[in-house]
Amino acid sequence: MAEASVTVYQKQFTCAICQDLLKDPVTTACGHNYCMNCIKSCWDQEDHDGVYRCPQCRQTFIPRPVLARNTMLAEVVEKLKNTGQQVTATDHYTRPGDVECDFCTGRKRKAAKSCLMCQASYCESHLQPHYESPAFKKHKLTDATGRLQDKVCSQHDKPLEVYCCTDQQCICNLCTMYEHNGHDTVSADAQRTEIQEKIGETQKEFQQRIQMRQKDLKVLIEAVDSITRSAQSVVEDNERIFNEMIRSIQRRRSEVTQMIKDEAKAAVSQAERDMERLKQEIDELKRRHSELEQLSHTDDHIHFLQSWQSLPVVPEVGFGPRISVYPRCSFENVRKVVSELKDQLENVCEKKTAELHRPVTKDTVLPVLVPRTRAEFLHYSCRLTLDPNTANRNLHLSEGNRVVTWKRETQSYPDHQERFDSQVPCTEGLTGRCYWEVEWSGRSIGIAVTYKGISRKGWADNSRLGCNDKSWCLYCLDSSYSFWHNTVQTALPDPPSSRIGVYLDHRAGTVSFYSISDTVTLLHRVQTTFTEPLYPAFYLCSSTAKLC
Repeated sequence: MAEASVTVYQKQFTCAICQDLLKDPVTTACGHNYCMNCIKSCWDQEDHDGVYRCPQCRQTFIPRPVLARNTMLAEVVEKLKNTGQQVTATDHYTRPGDVECDFCTGRKRKAAKSCLMCQASYCESHLQPHYESPAFKKHKLTDATGRLQDKVCSQHDKPLEVYCCTDQQCICNLCTMYEHNGHDTVSADAQRTEIQEKIGETQKEFQQRIQMRQKDLKVLIEAVDSITRSAQSVVEDNERIFNEMIRSIQRRRSEVTQMIKDEAKAAVSQAERDMERLKQEIDELKRRHSELEQLSHTDDHIHFLQSWQSLPVVPEVGFGPRISVYPRCSFENVRKVVSELKDQLENVCEKKTAELHRPVTKDTVLPVLVPRTRAEFLHYSCRLTLDPNTANRNLHLSEGNRVVTWKRETQSYPDHQERFDSQVPCTEGLTGRCYWEVEWSGRSIGIAVTYKGISRKGWADNSRLGCNDKSWCLYCLDSSYSFWHNTVQTALPDPPSSRIGVYLDHRAGTVSFYSISDTVTLLHRVQTTFTEPLYPAFYLCSSTAKLC
């Protein structure tokens, strides 16, 4: 029971990195324990990208945590080490994945070495005769392995010590005398050395690529950080600007409201004064009307005439200017102007918001990561086929519509409304990232990408590749290169090549042309904005082109 208890303790206080008891134990924020040197070494390798991870739960930490020694855990581990003999003894027994000693009885111990001659594995105790007895002096020991039969010749039961370069397999010494007699053979050690050198070169190349990708990763991390900070700044400005706009509109609303109220108050005051004047005139007119009524009913003619002369009857009284009132139309002009202002604001907001919603291309936010090696380009390779329904009648298609040859004789293609008079496109419309290569020979060739809507008839600029705003074309002659777009020619100094690579990044708005040989050489790169799928297309004159 004590031994089992120690085993459990040892597992609990084992570093997940070195698989040994903790030394100077530290505890991460996620609760896992490691040797201080182990976790420091692990995080030292992650310094290049600035993100640090727990090796067990993969939780990330930014910035790098400052680690302190876990004193309590260190004391517990120290007490565990005091069990010395028990821990050491337990550590000799096998765990899942260990190679067992073939000579242990009962509980198996972990094998330290394997013998190719004996075809058996030994723990440290059972291995001693191989070190001490002369009888085992010629035996070949290797690191413990559970597949000894793979290191022994199945035909001669001898260790595999020779490499047959002819058959590319490991053989024994007897094989060189019989089955592999006359073959090109070297010792396994020599072949290992040669391959190790190649591996070293490959590792150097991988290391260079790792460094390149680490630089790319750093650029992207910086770009993401810049985007985040820029977006946050714009969000804050957006809130401030819109709040100012809202306050400005509310202020204008209050001003217009107050103006309407003031004008209404002035108009009502004027109307009230006019009403009072009208009431006075009405009362005066009624009084005079009454006097005239009484006078008209008197029977005394003398009194009538005398009274008429004494009455101050003035014709102008009661006949002042008429007052025109339009109670429902007084403020219609204000209503109309405010309504028009609302419509104008909505139109401006809609227009400007649409501009804000325009897609942001990668080249305006993120750096465009362009492949550097041919292997990286081939990751985006796409299979293309030439379209027989649109091919010019002097172009002969073959090999599954992947080879095109200019012929003086007219080909018997059926009539088709989309057939070109001067070129042939592919059937595939491309978006995203795509790469293809063209092998060509002959007098001249135009390698292009084009929108589907390019003109198909005649030899005018609107149908020639590179002579309009719908196509981009690299023209290859036997002695020079030139690039054409919208009738603008760019001479290229690089010597011509029989193989051309084309890399399209539709979203980033780039199409690049490369000379392909032992190296990849950039000939020309276009930076623009593509608004629809692009179709690879070719113009040929006394030449042949093959899609590789």
